[in-house]
Amino acid sequence: MLAEIYAIRHLIIGFLTILVTVIASAHVVLYKRDSRAAVAWVGLIWVAPVLGPLFYIFFGINRIRRRAERLRAGIEPVVDPEAILRDRKARLEGDQDVEAPTPDPMQKLTETIVDRPLTHGNAVTPLVNGDEAYPAMLEAIEGARDFIVLSTFIFDNDGVGRQFRDAFASAVERGVEVRVLIDAVGARYSFPSIIGGLRRSGVTVSRFIPALRPRRIPYVNLRIHRKIMVVDGRVGFTGGINIRSGHVIAEKPKSPIQDLHFRIEGPVVTDLMAIFAEDWAFCNGERLEDARWFPPQPTRGPVTARGIVDGPDEDFEKLRFVILAALAYARSSVRIITPYFVPDSGLITSLVVAAMRGVEVDILLPEKNNQRIAKWASTALHWQLLERGCRIFQSPPPFDHTKLMLVDDRWALIGSANWDARSLRLNFECNVECYDEELARALGDFFQEKLAIARPVSLDEVEGRSIPIRLRDGVARLFTPYL
Repeated sequence: MLAEIYAIRHLIIGFLTILVTVIASAHVVLYKRDSRAAVAWVGLIWVAPVLGPLFYIFFGINRIRRRAERLRAGIEPVVDPEAILRDRKARLEGDQDVEAPTPDPMQKLTETIVDRPLTHGNAVTPLVNGDEAYPAMLEAIEGARDFIVLSTFIFDNDGVGRQFRDAFASAVERGVEVRVLIDAVGARYSFPSIIGGLRRSGVTVSRFIPALRPRRIPYVNLRIHRKIMVVDGRVGFTGGINIRSGHVIAEKPKSPIQDLHFRIEGPVVTDLMAIFAEDWAFCNGERLEDARWFPPQPTRGPVTARGIVDGPDEDFEKLRFVILAALAYARSSVRIITPYFVPDSGLITSLVVAAMRGVEVDILLPEKNNQRIAKWASTALHWQLLERGCRIFQSPPPFDHTKLMLVDDRWALIGSANWDARSLRLNFECNVECYDEELARALGDFFQEKLAIARPVSLDEVEGRSIPIRLRDGVARLFTPYL
């Protein structure tokens, strides 16, 4: 009798093991996009029938997009893209000062990807480091009459942070409405948080997805990484700069950070405001949708531009597809500056193919990085690019946090996103694509100035790393989906 019980128990355990193995394998086959990853996971699941499925459940399933979609489920859009498109077409037809250029294939393809129309008549001004960006932003805040909105990943409680706090407080005293959205993790980069001081100053503040995590853990996802400020619906700022003293290089901070930001005027400011409004409604339910938040936009300059919103929700991988499109249409040059360069195989292939077509592909990375694992993983990928004609350079300290992509001296991608999975798959980003030769030339000169003091990285140097270093970098590369 006892033997029969043991036999039945073993039979049930065996059946359940096979069932879990089959279900896990089916999930891999249905949801893993990369066939090589799918084969690896299925192999592990069947070789280790119990541990394999458990390991896949905890580490193989990407829950980020699913969680993001669940969090935003049921929230009606604040701004109707179709209404914006109709309004822009009507204004363009009635504005004799703006002549819309004939859309080229790249512009049409991007509109298909992001489902947001191009805008004409914009002015885009580059602002280098906090030395130029913060005075321009504070001046705009001082001149605000109706409202100010700000979205940022980091808002430190330091000298610069308190400058912005006081400027917002002064605006509130003048009767200006101020809305500030800070990522819950980024708000903890300084202690005590700036949030209490902002609220005591009368500023309306929200945190993006509060999370009970230690404030010094850098590798957390589903964060808002966007940097947006809009004043009175007429002037916008976006780019890579957070609110912290380290960006003011002239002050010689302990941990200086180079970066690039942009002052924007014209119709594309509406895109920035719409992105903020959606995030604000998601965080606290307040819908900034009446006409005063979206005033008419006069012509301000020659730049044709479009806001690109990206995140692990309904906007999943939109920015990645835009980058792939730009690489496909590149004819003479591709120039990239990014602090974190851990591209997936598809992006690597596109960069390599562009170089093999005769396109000059130059990638500028910081020599010293504030994220060591990301730096190691990036180095492990360099050989794939260098051996096929791409060129990689390293800029000297201080740490360069700039994000910029230029194609053929006519197209520029500016904003908050890096070339890694955290930006392109796991976090919420805001970028703007710009079509204008004069702007592209100015940014090209900015790139060349950095390149002039950078050090080229050779294939021999990468392949000459010692075995322990190559193993370290290779292991770091295994974590690229999360870096």
